[in-house]
Formats: sequence, C-alpha cells, structure tokens
Amino acid sequence: MTRGNQRDRDREKNLKAKSKQKAGNSMSGSEFQRNKESVADIMRAKQAAADAKKAAEAAAGKKK
Repeated sequence: MTRGNQRDRDREKNLKAKSKQKAGNSMSGSEFQRNKESVADIMRAKQAAADAKKAAEAAAGKKK
C-alpha cells in the first residue's frame, strides 16, 4: 500500500476538478430551441444530399 496517500490525493483532486466543471446547459430556452432547429436544418440538408447522391448512383447503375 505504498500508493495509499497518493490515491487519496488524486481522488480529492479529481473531485475538486469535477466540482469546478459547469454542469448543465448554459443556454436559455429560446437559444436552445434556435440551436436545435439549426442543427436539424443542417441534418435535413445532409440527408437530402445523401438521398440525391444515392438516386444519381442508382440511375447511373441502371443505365449501364
């Protein structure tokens, strides 16, 4: 048990660091909603681009 004291100090250090971290969301409700809608728009655009690419590949594959 040569590391006993060091282990205790490390635990205390980790607890102190975790307590300093800010927990939760720092955005207001309207900011959070706006951010959520923005991310959803980006994902819809990505999905549309992926669908268009799949359709183009499928059309090219059928023609050959």
